[in-house]
Amino acid sequence: MSRYLCLDDFEAAAKSRLPHPLFTYISSAAETSSSLRDNRDVFGKWGFVPRVLRGVSGRSISCDLLGKTYDAPFGIAPMGISALMAYYGDDALTRAAASHNIPMVLSGSSLTPMEAVFEANRDSWFQAYLPGEDDKILALVNRVKRTGFKTLVLTVDTAVLANRENNLRAGFSTPLRLTPKTLWQFATHPRWVLGTFARTLMTKGMPHFENSYATRGAPIMARNVMRDFGRKDHLNWDHLRLIRDHWQGKLIVKGVLAAADVGEVAKVGCDAVVLSNHGGRQLDGAISPMRVLPNAVSVAGNMPVMVDGGFRRETDILKALALGAAFVFVGRPFLYAAVVDGERGVSQAVEILKSELHRDLGLLGKTTLSEIEADILMTH
Repeated sequence: MSRYLCLDDFEAAAKSRLPHPLFTYISSAAETSSSLRDNRDVFGKWGFVPRVLRGVSGRSISCDLLGKTYDAPFGIAPMGISALMAYYGDDALTRAAASHNIPMVLSGSSLTPMEAVFEANRDSWFQAYLPGEDDKILALVNRVKRTGFKTLVLTVDTAVLANRENNLRAGFSTPLRLTPKTLWQFATHPRWVLGTFARTLMTKGMPHFENSYATRGAPIMARNVMRDFGRKDHLNWDHLRLIRDHWQGKLIVKGVLAAADVGEVAKVGCDAVVLSNHGGRQLDGAISPMRVLPNAVSVAGNMPVMVDGGFRRETDILKALALGAAFVFVGRPFLYAAVVDGERGVSQAVEILKSELHRDLGLLGKTTLSEIEADILMTH
């Protein structure tokens, strides 16, 4: 029997394989981590009320979203610098997603050129961090368009850099600095040094931020890397309208919590919204997206409302679907799986989650996800 029986098992294995600063970068959140905790604690608010004797032998967990049918109602969330954590991490994530017919969103803070990821999986999505500068916005959007992506995700909750003091305490910073502390951590984790970092240097050279703008960004260890993130505090609704006018593909806005903002996104004509507090990595104390999901759905009209943050089990996903979510995105666990065993690890993690969903759909007395409604839940 495999040692990986649930998504949390990959986290424990990744912790032992990664140098402490890198593991902390993935696992930690801003300041007191209260948002990170709320993302998990919120699921305890609801319990299930299953039905029985329903005849559930023909179950299906397939899901229709934005004109495409996926094999499950979840996808792989965008995660920056994945290729520093796992060898060809972005490639491992996107290939596993393609093999399981679920969406994978490439982060704008990734270290793999978007063109290479698209070539590996032409159904992948691209997520952008954009400054409030028209010329840079249009240049990046044009690059995404030329590459061939059909879905663009704009993240809007990073107007100001968060206080990631936990990263700094662990020895991780941007730019990445080789201090005696980090060098010791690297030396005591030779599997990562040889299997990921040195191997990357030999095959690809020093990792760069490849997709922040239309042109290649700075190396991850460059002093000017912070300036590459631009004037994000200028980004506003006019810029979103500019993108909508210029981008003919699917446009999704990620990082919204207020129902009023969901309504504005719908008015602009975007195709979907992702409720998110950035995995607890931006504003500490921002509530879990699950707490605002019903209100967001009520103002979204026909626009799909998706959600991320703290999803680890199929029961978490089913609760989100019951409250009106059209889709769920999972981040950290899939990156841990990539650290453990590359594409095979991610594929196994996806399969675990799909298997859990198929099982619990039957235990709820349902055969399709369309039958999942609020009546399966009761608040504690």
